[in-house]
Amino acid sequence: MKFPLKFFCVSILLLLPLALMAWEAPAQASSDDPDLERIVNFQLENDLFGGGTDRHYTHGSRISVFSSEEPTKFEEDFKNDLDSYIPKELWPESKRIGFILGQNMFTPEDISRSDLIEDDQPYAGWLYLGALVVTENSSGDKSYLNTLEINIGMIGPAAQAEVIQTEVHRIKGIPLPNGWEHQLENEPGFVLYYEHKRNFRTEADVSGVKADIMPSAGFALGNVYTYGTLGALVRIGNNLQGDYGPPLIRPGLSGSGFFKRQKGFNWYLFAGVQCRAMGRNIFLDGNSFQKSHSVSKKILVGDLQVGFMVTFYERYRLGFTNVYRTKEFKGQREGDEFGSINLSIRW
Repeated sequence: MKFPLKFFCVSILLLLPLALMAWEAPAQASSDDPDLERIVNFQLENDLFGGGTDRHYTHGSRISVFSSEEPTKFEEDFKNDLDSYIPKELWPESKRIGFILGQNMFTPEDISRSDLIEDDQPYAGWLYLGALVVTENSSGDKSYLNTLEINIGMIGPAAQAEVIQTEVHRIKGIPLPNGWEHQLENEPGFVLYYEHKRNFRTEADVSGVKADIMPSAGFALGNVYTYGTLGALVRIGNNLQGDYGPPLIRPGLSGSGFFKRQKGFNWYLFAGVQCRAMGRNIFLDGNSFQKSHSVSKKILVGDLQVGFMVTFYERYRLGFTNVYRTKEFKGQREGDEFGSINLSIRW
C-alpha cells in the first residue's frame, strides 16, 4: 500500500491550484464574457520529446491557473496585499494573479547503474507550489509584461520523483531507474523569479503575416536557483497580440501563461535565445546544509528554442517548443535537448 498512498497525496496536490482559483467563484460568471474567464495551463516537458534521451533535466510537469479580469474577493485581497509590498513603478497597470503546482525530475545519463555516478547529474526531484502576478501594458506598438513569481516546495525524496518516474517506466515497460538512493536529501526549497519583457512589433505585413521581437531580462533568487538572465524571442504569424510567447517551465525562457480570445484560427512560429549567469543550481551544487552528491556547474548556460503556437475556437491554445540547452556542468559530454507541450484553456 506504500505507492497508492503516495500517489493519492500527490494527486490531491495536483488539484490544489484549481481549487484555490475556484474558491468564491463569481456567481455571475458567463462563458460568453471573456472578462470573467479564467485560464488553466497544462505543461509537460520531457527529453524523450526532443533528443529521445533520458538524462539530466528529464521531466517537468506544471499546472497553472490564472485569475479572470474580474477577480473574486480572495483574488482581490491577494492583489491588495501584493500592492502594499511592491513599488507602484513596477506594477502601474492592472494585474492578473496565478497559482501553480509543478514537479521537476533530474537524473544522470545512465539510469541503469545503481552505484553513485560521481561525475554526472545528481538524482533529484523538486515538487513545488507557487503564486505569481503579471502586469501588462499593451498600448501602442511597444508593450511590456512584468512577471513576479514565487515557488515554495521540497527537494529530495519528499518530492516523490522516484515514485512517479519508476511507476511510469514500469507501466511503459522501459528500463527502471536504479540510482534514486543517491538522490539529494530532503530540503525545503524557495525561489523568487522576476522578468521584464518588451514587445516591439514591426509595421511589415506581408500577406497577413506579421513579426515581432521581444527582448527580456530577469533574475532568480533562492536556495533552488540564483541567476540573472538576458534573452530575446522572435515570432512570425498571422496574429501576435494574443500572448507573449510560449510558456515554459523555468529556468527556460518563458512567455505568458495567459492569452486573449482570438477569433478564427491563429498561429505563429518562434525562435528564442536566453543566456543565464548561474549563481546557484541546487540540482548541480547539491544540498545547501548537508553533504550530498554534487558536480561542478558551469557559470554561463544558454538555451535555444524553436517551435509553434496555435489558438483555435477562441478558448484553446496549443504549442510545442524544442529546447537546446548548452552544457550545464563540467565533464558533461554534450548539451541537452528536450521538448515542451503546452495546452491552455479559457473557461
